[in-house]
Amino acid sequence: MSLALTEEQELLRNTAREFIAEHSPVKELRRLRDTNDPVGFSRELWAQMAELGWAGITLPEELGGADLGYAELGLVLEECGRTLTASPLVSTVLLGANALLLAGNGAQQKDLLGAVAKGEIVLALALQEGPHHSPYQVATRAEPTKDGFRLTGRKTFVLDGHVADQIVVVARTAGAAGDRDGLGLFLVKQGARGLSVQRTAMVDGRNAANLTLDGVEVDKSACVGQPGRGADLLDPVLDRATIGQAAELLGTVTEAFERTVAYLKTRTQFGVPIGSFQALKHRAATMFTEVELSRSIVLDALRAIDEKRPDVSLLASIAKARVSDTAQLVSNEAVQMHGGIGVTDEEEIGLFLKRARVAELTFGDGHYHRARFAKLSGF
Repeated sequence: MSLALTEEQELLRNTAREFIAEHSPVKELRRLRDTNDPVGFSRELWAQMAELGWAGITLPEELGGADLGYAELGLVLEECGRTLTASPLVSTVLLGANALLLAGNGAQQKDLLGAVAKGEIVLALALQEGPHHSPYQVATRAEPTKDGFRLTGRKTFVLDGHVADQIVVVARTAGAAGDRDGLGLFLVKQGARGLSVQRTAMVDGRNAANLTLDGVEVDKSACVGQPGRGADLLDPVLDRATIGQAAELLGTVTEAFERTVAYLKTRTQFGVPIGSFQALKHRAATMFTEVELSRSIVLDALRAIDEKRPDVSLLASIAKARVSDTAQLVSNEAVQMHGGIGVTDEEEIGLFLKRARVAELTFGDGHYHRARFAKLSGF
């Protein structure tokens, strides 16, 4: 199967690259970070992305979407990764909207997904409860009430959780933490009684939130999918989000590599560009091969979603593990090859390393996904 882009996909990538370079360069991330922006991303930029069709790029036309595929969304995410763009694409499109698209009822889809496509609302998924990605390690309880459920527990690392209009909370209706069975997904409105949200600033300048649910009550209409069978929905949502995150990380890694090669060609030592040194040529060549291998894997994984192939879960873990390893290599080499200035805030290359570290851990790092791949393969 050819992994080349179609003419339409090339046009989308070029459009995304030009738009993001103009409206969201790396200095925009600096501005958000240095001003401690209360939102953490530009709502104006998010509205413009929606106008371009990116917020609803994978949503069906009847819900206001563009009805395109994940191969197209991956191109947008990759370009966002190149400039470290802060946006709700991951939290809203890959997580919240996907949960509603796959299992939301008619009212949820009509009321919320149409608003997502227009860029009018932000969604989030509250899953993680510990320091590492572990989808079934959920202790938050969902106790039945007369009209619905009462949610009690704590959540960490909720992407855009402090500004999300609606949060899809994963809670347990039965079983113990670690069990695959017994999970449910529930829509909780921002500001709901009993919900406390604490924003956390991360090392890469992005933001997430910690949530405390102290008896938050939701009615039955807030259920996303069937309570107790939430893992059947959660798995494909996380697969898609993992592949999308790998695409964004690929963009970050590609930009870091290209900036490093440009630096090797201009930085001189002993009267010659340092890129002429054989040892640095070899290291740059290794980075190039790893980036290109990662690109092929990510594109195949994105297309697997669109083609509804049975190996999507395997490819999600392959892609995330491969790109995470590449990110470790390239970000470390990029900073080292820039020398002393590479570890200063004045030079932007250090921002790429910080973003790479957070993105590697999001939805599981290479170690997690190699173990998951082995388990899915029967080992």
